[in-house]
Amino acid sequence: MKKLDCILLVDDNDADNYYHQMIIEEVGCAEAILALENAFDALDYIKSVDESMEQATPNIIFLDINMPGMNGWEFLDEYEKLSKEQKANVMVIMLSTSQNPDDKIKAKAKYDILEFVNKPLTEETLKKLIKKHFPDVLE
Repeated sequence: MKKLDCILLVDDNDADNYYHQMIIEEVGCAEAILALENAFDALDYIKSVDESMEQATPNIIFLDINMPGMNGWEFLDEYEKLSKEQKANVMVIMLSTSQNPDDKIKAKAKYDILEFVNKPLTEETLKKLIKKHFPDVLE
């Protein structure tokens, strides 16, 4: 079975990261899972991925909106400034508890986010996302 190289979780909540990591492991869709507790570290990680592939480029970034220091929107503002190579083949998915419909509209309109998923991530939701955006994975 083909797997994604890496899934990056960006959420300041330890419990959410732990739970979502367990779900991803259960589905078995990624070679690596990296959970980071702030957007600054996530940006640093993405910037540090180089051609030598010592670090796995994330195929999916699950991004929380409400985080201290730099929230999800501020992360996306900085992410947009990265090179095409750094963003190549990376899909950012908002993963949030926000029920604000304006957040969904903003995510799709301003940042071209393909998916906005409510927490917690479930096996069923993850499998649907994988099948939709990475159809050769989980076959």
